[in-house]
Amino acid sequence: MSHFSYKDGDGELNRVPVTYGDMTRFGASMLKDGSDAVLSTVPKMAVYITALEIDRQRTSDSTFVSKVNIREREFDSTTNQYTNREGRNYTVERLMPTPYNLSMNVDIWTSNTDQKLQLLEQILVLFNPSMEIQTTDNFIDWTSLTVVDLETVNFSSRTVGGGGTETEIDIATLSFKTPIYISAPVKVKRLNVIHTIITSIFNESKGNVEAGETMPEMLAYASDHAYKNDTLSRPVIDEDGNVTYETDYIYGSRQEHDTVSWATTFNNYGLQVLNGEAKLIDTERTGLITWREWIQRHAKPNCYIPNMTELKLYRNDYETEISGTISINPNDEYILDVNWDQDTLPSDTILTGPTGDKTKINYIINPLVTNPQDMKEPGLRLLLLNESIGAGKNFDGADGWKNDDGTDFVAGENDIVEWNGSKWFVVFRASAYQEKEPVFVTNLYTGVQYKFDDGEWLLSYDGEYINGTWRIAF
Repeated sequence: MSHFSYKDGDGELNRVPVTYGDMTRFGASMLKDGSDAVLSTVPKMAVYITALEIDRQRTSDSTFVSKVNIREREFDSTTNQYTNREGRNYTVERLMPTPYNLSMNVDIWTSNTDQKLQLLEQILVLFNPSMEIQTTDNFIDWTSLTVVDLETVNFSSRTVGGGGTETEIDIATLSFKTPIYISAPVKVKRLNVIHTIITSIFNESKGNVEAGETMPEMLAYASDHAYKNDTLSRPVIDEDGNVTYETDYIYGSRQEHDTVSWATTFNNYGLQVLNGEAKLIDTERTGLITWREWIQRHAKPNCYIPNMTELKLYRNDYETEISGTISINPNDEYILDVNWDQDTLPSDTILTGPTGDKTKINYIINPLVTNPQDMKEPGLRLLLLNESIGAGKNFDGADGWKNDDGTDFVAGENDIVEWNGSKWFVVFRASAYQEKEPVFVTNLYTGVQYKFDDGEWLLSYDGEYINGTWRIAF
């Protein structure tokens, strides 16, 4: 009802103000400019609701849900413009709205008949017999279109007769009726990509189908609902004394299984995790695809948020997932820097030694290759890998491993030893460890955590992850 105007005696057009509200004390006060001592200025219009009734003829199935799939255009935050590429996808679920009939009155306050006729001429010509309106430009809103019907016109509030004219203000009332809908909130779901496909592979040549002996066991429906990594990564020391690792299957080759669940992920990339960094493995090699390329192919724009998006690892030897926030290395986009959530990692085991309780080691060495003389300081702890040092039957052991009193030191392969300032001690003897729980220690030099399990040292969570046992949680 806004944007209507009238021509005054000077021939100038003046817009007529519109006030929403019926003739309550507040509405009357607004029309009189907040004071009874001030005469009301006219023309004015007041709009107010007179009735709201449910429309039984338009009611439909209240359980009906309409689903609309929406695809946005990609938004470039650097240019603040939309591109021609596809952006985020959503599904909007809309519940069936409830129909009502809304009745409204419009009071036109004028001081003379000429003002009234000017305004009525502009308004009444729009209703022949009704006017279609759109309440919103949101194309998802299926209740935005409706019609407004002009029901009745009360031309004047004045009466002719003995009452006389107590006021110069005349009120013409137009009554309208429009069908509306009241809608419940919609449910907006963001469409995500399929990151893992579980496929059951089993040997049909063995067993009896009728007896159910070859039915596959789907790990996707197991109690933990996760397909997990079944590879082991063992630390090894090369000829130069550098610590690397080798990978093997926990249960041997996949081809040896009669019933196996395979997991397939995007382009079947594996993952190499080491020293807080992750690299993609393609055809058993790293450095073939950058993380930015992988994210652009795998996820929608703006899904990757540095230091908030998470990498999740799934292992058979851990009940819970291992996770950490990620960011693409700015100097090498083949590397993904990972900040591991310490609450998802195993806790280091406390090992008691001559200088106190500790959970860390300083270095991993081959005792036959590395001379510890240059490392010696009180509290130094070393993990002996690949070889043992000394023997009980030796009369004169290696000088580099002698104690300050000249006595020989004897330690076995996989032991952890400590120097107290004058003598070597074994703080963890691998050959004597019979507990079921693994022992966890972290190498202070590299930051890599190791565990001793089933008679050997393994990388706790670092190493290689086959496709389907890791994912980026966008």
